[in-house]
Amino acid sequence: MTPTTIVVLGGGYTGVMSAIRLARRTRRTRTRVILVNPSDRLTERLRLHQIATGQRTADHRIPALLHGTGAEFVRGRATHLDPERREVRIAGDGGERTLGYDYLVYALGAVTDTSVPGVDAHAHTLDDAEAAHRFAERLAELTHRGGTVAVVGSGLTGVEAAAEIAEGHPNLHVTLLGSAEPGSMMGAKARRHLLGALDRLGVEICTGVRVTKVPPNAVELNGGETVPVDAVLWTAGVVAAPLARAAGLTVDDRGRVVVDATLASVSHPSVYAVGDAAAIRQSWGMIHGTCQSGVPSAAYAADAIARRLRGKRPRPFRFGYVHQPVSLGRRDAVVQFTRPDDTPGRWCLTGRAAVVYKEAVTRSPAVIYRLSRWLTIPARALARTGGRVNRPVAAG
Repeated sequence: MTPTTIVVLGGGYTGVMSAIRLARRTRRTRTRVILVNPSDRLTERLRLHQIATGQRTADHRIPALLHGTGAEFVRGRATHLDPERREVRIAGDGGERTLGYDYLVYALGAVTDTSVPGVDAHAHTLDDAEAAHRFAERLAELTHRGGTVAVVGSGLTGVEAAAEIAEGHPNLHVTLLGSAEPGSMMGAKARRHLLGALDRLGVEICTGVRVTKVPPNAVELNGGETVPVDAVLWTAGVVAAPLARAAGLTVDDRGRVVVDATLASVSHPSVYAVGDAAAIRQSWGMIHGTCQSGVPSAAYAADAIARRLRGKRPRPFRFGYVHQPVSLGRRDAVVQFTRPDDTPGRWCLTGRAAVVYKEAVTRSPAVIYRLSRWLTIPARALARTGGRVNRPVAAG
């Protein structure tokens, strides 16, 4: 009897979680789980702003994380997906190969939106560890002579990066550029703390602006002003990887796979999409990509596939947010606790308590992976369901 083959594309937080949980949930069946990723190292996106300032972080290798689960690791990049034939083409060191599958977990995540002219050529991103290392090298060059660094994008990724750069390279002038005020999604107390920390670190904040072009050593603003800079870090928005759109899967305007209530593609039900790669709607609204939502969606997709293999109908996916943890350098942080729809709640943590909390959150994926190799963590322990405000919708 031919075993059921499940291919997981992407070895980030969501892909590794899916592979480990699938291997455990299908261990008593004839099932082959294959995880495909270009690198054998887990990219901890929650720490890329640390890598970007030259800090050393833990080296988590994907084969070691999968060890003992029975899941296989294939090092390579997915170059073509054919959901009709249920095949994916992989390019690796040994050339190209084609993997057939019965189910596919699409966990390729998202990349920085570099559609603004000049960003590809003249700006740095935090898409992966290699990109973060290149930016760290540029900062090291500037440190010797001083200069100005522009962080474009005033969302939480931009805030964390600006704070980390300013703290680690105090002789550089750091400017944070964005249309909205940093921390605008937080409550008043948390936002005051965040802005105060940026001010203490010497970060210049320019709000109400949009960068329209990145020429060499400058940024051009929507008002026509050209601002000279020595380095640009671009954190202004993300788009999904292009593979799904090219394959003919139904995607939204950001390239995310449109899924039903069980996270299966609405156009190709043998494909499950998770994390940043999926357009997941809850009764309160659309989930935005974070590790907080990505790992639970990955665990749920593994459970849903396992239930389908046993002839059972998956229950709808339900998720609600808990917090917005933000590091402000290595010695300060703020944590805004939220309602399930990610709007700010009454409580927040600041200072040292928030630092400890944020570090625990950042370390948690690796801890969850190790536990998941030996036991099935209940879904309710991985994520908030959203309670009464998140009514389940009918499964597709």
